Amino acid sequence: MTQPPSNQPPGGFGAPQDPNQGGVPPVPPQMPAQPPQMPPTPPQAPGQPPQAPGQPPQAPGQPPQAQPGYGYPQQAPQPGPYGYPQQPTQAAGPYGQQPGQPGPYGQQPGPYGQQPGAYGGYPGQTQPMYPAAPAPAGGSGGGPFKNRTALVAAIAAAAVVVAAVTTWAVVGKGDDEKPTVASPTTSSSSATTGPKPTESVDEGDGSGDGDKGGEDDLNAARQEGEAKVNFLTTNDVDLPRNGSEVFGPWIVGDTVVKAMYKGVSGYSLTDGAKKWTVDLPFKLCAAPAQPGANGIMVFGYEESAKDGAKCSMLQQIDLKSGKAGWKKAVPKPTGLFAFSDNTLAIGGNTVTAAGSSSAYGFSLTDGKQVFTGSTGDCKPYAYAGDATRLIAANQCRTADASKEQHTISEVDPNTGKAKWTYRLAATWEVDKVYSVNPLVVSAFQREQKKWSIVALNPNGSVRSQIQGGTKDKFAPRCGGGLVIFGRNLQGCTGVAASGDTFYMATDTAYGTSNEVVAFDLKTGKPKWRSKAPEEQSMTPLRMEGGEVLVYVAPKYDKGGAVATIAPAGGAPKILLKHPVSVSSIESGFFSAGYAYGNGTFVVAAGRVSASSDAEEKETKTMMGFSK
Repeated sequence: MTQPPSNQPPGGFGAPQDPNQGGVPPVPPQMPAQPPQMPPTPPQAPGQPPQAPGQPPQAPGQPPQAQPGYGYPQQAPQPGPYGYPQQPTQAAGPYGQQPGQPGPYGQQPGPYGQQPGAYGGYPGQTQPMYPAAPAPAGGSGGGPFKNRTALVAAIAAAAVVVAAVTTWAVVGKGDDEKPTVASPTTSSSSATTGPKPTESVDEGDGSGDGDKGGEDDLNAARQEGEAKVNFLTTNDVDLPRNGSEVFGPWIVGDTVVKAMYKGVSGYSLTDGAKKWTVDLPFKLCAAPAQPGANGIMVFGYEESAKDGAKCSMLQQIDLKSGKAGWKKAVPKPTGLFAFSDNTLAIGGNTVTAAGSSSAYGFSLTDGKQVFTGSTGDCKPYAYAGDATRLIAANQCRTADASKEQHTISEVDPNTGKAKWTYRLAATWEVDKVYSVNPLVVSAFQREQKKWSIVALNPNGSVRSQIQGGTKDKFAPRCGGGLVIFGRNLQGCTGVAASGDTFYMATDTAYGTSNEVVAFDLKTGKPKWRSKAPEEQSMTPLRMEGGEVLVYVAPKYDKGGAVATIAPAGGAPKILLKHPVSVSSIESGFFSAGYAYGNGTFVVAAGRVSASSDAEEKETKTMMGFSK
């Protein structure tokens, strides 16, 4: 294993440079015109009392609260992650951030995508962007992973049971463009083939399953130039009392796939009819952010129906055909952190399952175990990957049990052995991997409540730190900041990266256009800004043919849209302009996930829950748009 070159990143506020490392002096992340000596005062959210100068923004710790797209009229309270009730009019950031306090990646921008299966909503109050890359630091020796254990125990003990959700819609009458109505059925089987409609188009007035002409209503009020609604599905799964998280959506060929509760299903992009379903014996609990090559995915499900059952079973599924492949159990963890659930990631031809006490790699093709993560002083607890690379986040023992020590490594997907390792400053923790290639990592300092984004070169040396300045607020949505509870390192929306550029959306007040800011990964400084259209908010989803694919969130009087921004910047180019007439439906999906492919955009609820069986069956779950 090789260590990265000695050029180290500037230290974050409160991330002291190790005198033995010889790194460059700390430099507060800022716009070039700002003085570097003092940390800037975080901007206040509207209506909040002023914050004391130099006071750090609230750090992440709790799953974000949910809101419909960018300030649309509030809905009833929604169930949050781990049983926490969501506050309908507040947007709290992760890691314990309270409403009105800035935080790095809070609630959902209505656009956010995806987060495959994320909790939380778009950030209404977010952390001012002055992240400084945490500097490397030394430290070795014994000592348990004290802080992580205490945090898990505290949050697990606080979980409570939650309430209900209501949905509403605006509809019209009559049109010749009719999304297919799918009639309810309860039959499903592993790797079922052929169209099997099981979710129905809802006319949106709360009267039932939409079999009274609802398909006409969805496109009745379409205006010239607006996309058509291909389908709107409602829930057909009998869920437990607290509802269920949704994983996905993912588009593979002409199929959109999502997973919920005890099943994984594929739907036609054309009309939303169910094409196949793979049933699982117990509840789904994990999924990688994206499928591997040729649409192969591995899902995690619980080992039994008992309360507290471990997320230890793996099932491979071909998302193109719905064919179920290999399945196996992850070796049972032992020791102090054996209660931690596994998170899943795919890198190359390997799927990883990792938690606080153990990590494993399995062949995506046949499920054969190809490596076991290190059990030494530095243990991997989560991975991120793409078609060729696999990145590990590691936690290391130190002489001082009160100080967290984290590292990032690139590992060989076939052996799990590290190619290089980058060491963060003591007490800084790896938070998320915004991009694998180029590698862009988010980190935070829990006690001092600081946030940092650092870009690394292919050999693990520091490429740059992102300098967001003091005027903007940024809010990537990642579904919750605690990977120890099954949140992946990947899956953030509101960010994208390609080549020498990293893209991130600003967060603004309702009715004010936000911007996508392009940062030069060679310097960390902003290159250009692109403003959202029509006083709406937009967020990057991913790269699309060298351009940034963005989702423009709907407002009560404006439809959503899918657009791209050129590598050189400029105004977003609209690919699909969604009908204004269905903007309230489009805004109403709780903790929505997003997917775009084959000219079709899909928005899906990230969690389905209701106060009664009748409401549960009327809950809108997924909507598709195309030319």
